[in-house]
Amino acid sequence: MSRSYDALEADVEDLWERVQAEDLGPADLDAADADTIDAFLDALEAGEVRAAEKDAGEWEAVEWVKRGVLLNFSLRETQPREYGGVTYHDVLPLRDTADLGERGTRNTPDGTTIRRGAYIGSDAILMSPAFVNIGAHVGDRTLVDSADTVGSCAQIGDDVKLGANTLIGGVLEPVEDAPVVVEDGVSLGAGCRVTSGFVVGEDSVVGENTLLTPRIPVYDLVEEEVLYGYLPPERRAFTRFVESSIGDHDLFEGGAYKPAVVATDLEASTLEGSQREEALRE
Repeated sequence: MSRSYDALEADVEDLWERVQAEDLGPADLDAADADTIDAFLDALEAGEVRAAEKDAGEWEAVEWVKRGVLLNFSLRETQPREYGGVTYHDVLPLRDTADLGERGTRNTPDGTTIRRGAYIGSDAILMSPAFVNIGAHVGDRTLVDSADTVGSCAQIGDDVKLGANTLIGGVLEPVEDAPVVVEDGVSLGAGCRVTSGFVVGEDSVVGENTLLTPRIPVYDLVEEEVLYGYLPPERRAFTRFVESSIGDHDLFEGGAYKPAVVATDLEASTLEGSQREEALRE
């Protein structure tokens, strides 16, 4: 890190306060401020700062880091940029990927897009077309499959499998809200959606096309409780439909149903299937 963690935090907080108080924009950026937001992106890409951290078993947003991400939007102008012979227009450049191969990470061409400020771990796999946004943290040996999106500030652990066409939503504002977290060892089936700060507990296996969001209840049959915004570790989860109270309305002949997530213990067959798929990635 070009400057210490504490120094970078202080510089970002100072710049944030001045932007808020003086309504600063890209034209007001001086060399020192430009160096601060660039150094911040470098620290994100190196994994030296993260948008969320686990404290006493709970994931919490690191507010100054999320402010640093927002500064990189408010203090930069959209401009034409070049990457791989392609011209595109954005406020942020794409991430330099020269270090990935040195650390055993694969990223296939023609559609794999990693935005500046994203951390990619060692021995990871990114299949095209996939998109990893600023502030995202993708752990070691994790698979980001085709047509996946890893949103801004999302935290993806080590040894995670994101099935094809999976969406991991981004959470930028408010800065005090924790982003989506997918903990170590999780397997998400194809077409899953994880949004709005939901936390997927480690080593869980989630069935295809499951929507995990704080608005949809998780019926945990292991502990026999209803949860919101959290799937406990070591669960097998899938979507089912339960009766909805709006079914009492005259418009709904025969009742109405709403989606829910059911969580059960992992079965040996589920674990064996995940292990076989893991072997194919080695």
